[in-house]
Amino acid sequence: MTGFQRVKKVLLGLLMLAVAIGFMMEPSDEIYMAIVAILALGLAIEGIKDVVFYFMMARHMVGGKMILIQGVIILDFGLFTASLTDVPKIYILLYLIGIHAFSGVVEVLRAMEAKRAVEGPWKLKFSHGLVNFALAIACLIFIRNSNTALLIYSIGLIYSAIINILTAFRKTTFILIE
Repeated sequence: MTGFQRVKKVLLGLLMLAVAIGFMMEPSDEIYMAIVAILALGLAIEGIKDVVFYFMMARHMVGGKMILIQGVIILDFGLFTASLTDVPKIYILLYLIGIHAFSGVVEVLRAMEAKRAVEGPWKLKFSHGLVNFALAIACLIFIRNSNTALLIYSIGLIYSAIINILTAFRKTTFILIE
């Protein structure tokens, strides 16, 4: 990881931390719209980034079409999320639960793959996936009380911010083949 990438990861973690604390301080209806806007913008940017990466580099790579398909699907999720402004809060909460559960399962699977392939830092990914999945379950349990669900989402955002900051300060492992 380069120095710029480390600084970017720390700044993103600090921004996520500030947003999560702001969400916890004053839970209201506007916070739900802010969550929808943040999710929509983040997914759309990530999708566009993957599509641009495909046309710049990945079309020449093995498995590059998967990056294009992933980018288009993520962009579609971003646009779908942007259309959720006029639906009841329960649907937004269900959408957040789905995102947490899916990202938790994906992180656990990636951690298990990293454990099999390399003796690398798989424990942090595994714990991150378990916490995401646990937050999805806790959010599902407290779905009737929207402020509790918002608090649980903010705790998940704080945890993700801390993971980003810790990842930025961790030493990068290099493999040298002679």
